[in-house]
Amino acid sequence: MTEADLELRKNRRYQALVLSNTTLGVFMAFLNYSIVIIALPAIFRGIALNPLAPSNVSYLLWMLLGFSVASAVLVVSLGRLGDIVGRAKLFTLGFAIFTVGSVALSLTPGKGSGAALYLVVMRIVQGIGGAFLFANANAIIADTFPPERRGTALGINQVAGLSGAFIGLIAGGVLADINWRAVFIVSVPFGIFGTVWAFYKLKDVAPRRRVKIDYIGSVLFAASLILILIAISYGIQPTKGHTMSWGTPTILGELIGGVALLVVFFIVENKVEEPMLKVNLFRTRAFAAGNLANLLAAIGRGGLQFMLILWLQGIWLPLHGYSFAQTPLWAGIYLLPLTIGFLISGPVSGYLSDRFGARAFATVGMVVAGASFFALILLPVNFSYFVFAPILLVNGIGFGLFAAPNSSAVMNSVSANARGTASGMLATLTNTGQVLSIGIFFSLMIAGLSSSLPSELYNGLTSSGVSASSANYIAHLPAVASLFGAFLGFNPIKTLLGPSLSTLPSSVVHKITSNSYFPHLISSAFKSGLSIAFTVALILCLVAAAASFFRGKKFVHEDAN
Repeated sequence: MTEADLELRKNRRYQALVLSNTTLGVFMAFLNYSIVIIALPAIFRGIALNPLAPSNVSYLLWMLLGFSVASAVLVVSLGRLGDIVGRAKLFTLGFAIFTVGSVALSLTPGKGSGAALYLVVMRIVQGIGGAFLFANANAIIADTFPPERRGTALGINQVAGLSGAFIGLIAGGVLADINWRAVFIVSVPFGIFGTVWAFYKLKDVAPRRRVKIDYIGSVLFAASLILILIAISYGIQPTKGHTMSWGTPTILGELIGGVALLVVFFIVENKVEEPMLKVNLFRTRAFAAGNLANLLAAIGRGGLQFMLILWLQGIWLPLHGYSFAQTPLWAGIYLLPLTIGFLISGPVSGYLSDRFGARAFATVGMVVAGASFFALILLPVNFSYFVFAPILLVNGIGFGLFAAPNSSAVMNSVSANARGTASGMLATLTNTGQVLSIGIFFSLMIAGLSSSLPSELYNGLTSSGVSASSANYIAHLPAVASLFGAFLGFNPIKTLLGPSLSTLPSSVVHKITSNSYFPHLISSAFKSGLSIAFTVALILCLVAAAASFFRGKKFVHEDAN
């Protein structure tokens, strides 16, 4: 065996090590994000807190969003820092911080609002660890793999990560049934193993330059994103006389302030000698188009996840005999075709894009995903699963076709010393897209529900024997309460009426708290909101397809120099 063969074998072994370690980190972070979605009912029961009480809605939102907000705010800065001090060090530190956050969450003390606040803070700590992982994973892979194998590696990494998001839906249901703390404990052994493994095995292979850190740019970017994402998070909450808070001075002020700071950030970055974000990267068509498509796809994918969970948990599963307590677990199981589609197409598209470029795969992927949203619009609320499952499979295939080629194209479009920034930008837009998806799609659903839900609830409840005053009370509760009830696996009528049920005849109580009663009552209004939400998702996919098409032919920065 020649010396060149030995060197090639050595490089291949290290590439396999890098891919497995970075894949473990990204998988763990995505799994942890979605595992909490399904386990929220058990978590709130464990800390003895009613998540549907108006004063507790903020805890619910920030337990969901704290991780994504922290990651979105930090990843670009940390990606740039990785370009300067070394990506392997920061990636290892991310594993360690994430693991500490997981341990702290599993040891949550006390009950009530104090415990909820502690959980939110520790979720943010996990998000900080996740930011270190997200910001450097793609860059480490791009540093290690040559351009002709980069798409395959990034495809495996992305598919593993996004599959973790869907597997978390099942794992959360299983572990929450055992003990809600197990939802956080499950990450600890993987985190410890990954930290030690990364510390001893990962090395920095990209060139580094001694440059100043752009503190001003980092602060401006973080402040602008925090304001925008906080406004989005609270915009879906009801306010006096309104179903949502979008028009209130506080929310408008946060949005305007966030956008203004973002404008200032881009102005400053054009004048700083060593900017956190190299704005001139966006002059490269492949970089700009890839990032735009990534943001739009992330919003659509995040919206899909939440809409499908609401649909399954709030309507379809109860209509098919599942108790509300069982719906979180079974929603995850019935969404498996989505993951299977992703697993089928993701690695294949990554491998093929190394040879033929990203444009065709990313464009077709978004068109296919858009077609699946159109098919979902046409489905009745109480659909046949044998029709629903193939649509999910097609949707997973579409997003799988898009993800790896798009990431590979973005990473290939920049020089080695800008890969941390590029990786951070991809991760920022992915995490921002998740937060935006909640704000956008919940708002669309609430808007669709609010027009007809009050009258349908009132008429349905009074015709079933509920007093006019009780029916009027439920009918005029914010639609978000019904959505959150379904999302968290609660029986909405039982939860919303509470003690008032004791004043009703047992036959009436049995009828209105049955599995099928509430889903039948709101199905028409729900379908209206669902159609609006999926139409927007369809439009997002088609715009992302256009951005992917106009990215240009295959472009590799190393080949251009």
